Amino acid sequence: MLHLLSLSLRHRYSLSVRLLVLLLLISTTAGACRPEDTQEEHTEEPRERKQQRIEPDTLLARRQPAGPPAKIDFLGNPFLSDYRQSKKLDAYFARINTDFTLDADPIENIHRPSVTDTIYTIRFGESVIELYAPTQTGDLLLQVADIRNAGIALRNNMKVGMGQPELMTKLKNFDVRILQTNSEIVATSVEGAPTSLRFFLKNGKVNRIRYEGYVD
Repeated sequence: MLHLLSLSLRHRYSLSVRLLVLLLLISTTAGACRPEDTQEEHTEEPRERKQQRIEPDTLLARRQPAGPPAKIDFLGNPFLSDYRQSKKLDAYFARINTDFTLDADPIENIHRPSVTDTIYTIRFGESVIELYAPTQTGDLLLQVADIRNAGIALRNNMKVGMGQPELMTKLKNFDVRILQTNSEIVATSVEGAPTSLRFFLKNGKVNRIRYEGYVD
């Protein structure tokens, strides 16, 4: 009888220990899972926020330094290649190596009669350079140049008085169509606006240069 009672107590004690161990395991597992779930919830939110913040920074792009100065093709302006310089009268004055005068005349804008633009005329000797300055754009556009002396040189040092062979060599450095006769060499645009640069010859040398640009 005592033996049976002892076995019963041992059995109950063993069950209690097993239940206690099982409860400890369950609580430990639950505690370990909850932080991971919470961490995943927190990590998902920043990911969504990061995805929403990835947008192109247009303001930063606007603050980037400007690139190299825009270049003008040869027939666009046979005197100056830098677009920024071509907007300044001083850039033309610097190329003239003799005395000159400057006239400024108002002119009605052909597209907007209420707007007044300006025609600048530079004269030195028998030579003339005419520039059109639209008020609204701030540009200085070369309309006409009639060069009859060596008071100014074109790009690549082309000027009145140079020989015909040298002129042809220099012209071939530019993207132009060249037409040649005994008395004249004409450089015209391959495509685009109709512009021309005429070199008049006398005794195998350039004695006059005339440029006719295109201004809309």
